[in-house]
Order: sequence, then C-alpha cells, then structure tokens
Amino acid sequence: MTVLLAFVAAVLFTCGTWLLTQRRLSRIIIGIGLLGHGANLLLITAGEPGRPPIIGAGTGDYADPLPQALALTAIVITFGVTAFLLALGYRSWQITGDDEVEDDVEDRFVARLGADHAESDHTEEFPPELGPFEAEPG
Repeated sequence: MTVLLAFVAAVLFTCGTWLLTQRRLSRIIIGIGLLGHGANLLLITAGEPGRPPIIGAGTGDYADPLPQALALTAIVITFGVTAFLLALGYRSWQITGDDEVEDDVEDRFVARLGADHAESDHTEEFPPELGPFEAEPG
C-alpha cells in the first residue's frame, strides 16, 4: 500500500511540474494544487498512516505526529498560494481578457543585452592592465 501511495505522489508531482511549465495561469494554478496534494500525500505516507499520533491503541504504539503537523502546514501554504494566484489570474483576466502569462518587456531587453554581450569581443572593453572587476585609479 505504501508503494502505491508513493507512486501516486510521484504522478501528482510529475503532472504538477508539467503544468507549471505552461503559459496559462489557470494551468499553473492547477499545477500548484497538484504539487500541494502530492506533498501532503507524501508526508502522510511517511507518517505511518492508520495509526493515531501520540495516543496509541493502549500498547504504546504511537505514530510520529511531525509528518501530520507538516501536512497541515503544507495545506495552509498551498491554500494561501492558490488564493493569491486565483486573485492574480482574475485580475489578469479583467485587464487583458486572457490568462496567458506573457514575456515582460524588461525580460526581453535583458535577454537581448545578454545575447549582444555574448556575441561581442570582450578584449577591448578593459585596458590590459585592468581586469574586469578592478576600478580605475583616480
């Protein structure tokens, strides 16, 4: 049973990661949800499911309460991130009428500068006595 739960968690992580690479904000929100569910399932699986924490069956057979506490924390964090992304997606839909995440103008500018910088010859930028990280005297 534990191997099956670990496999389901792996499938949730895989699908969530794939959805995070998409350009639509609605798919990104679903991907965050799947990652959160996978993390919760993995934490509960690690905490020996079926046994209560702290209070055992009278035999002193206790489960570790830490994975359950971490799962509750992960639920709250996932809920907060999902609520924020839903608000962001709604605002994006109000402004543009679409939920596609577009490239930012500054991102394109920085990428173009990086490409231009990589193609240029850097030997003439600095005098031979100065390295690229040394300041000029004076």
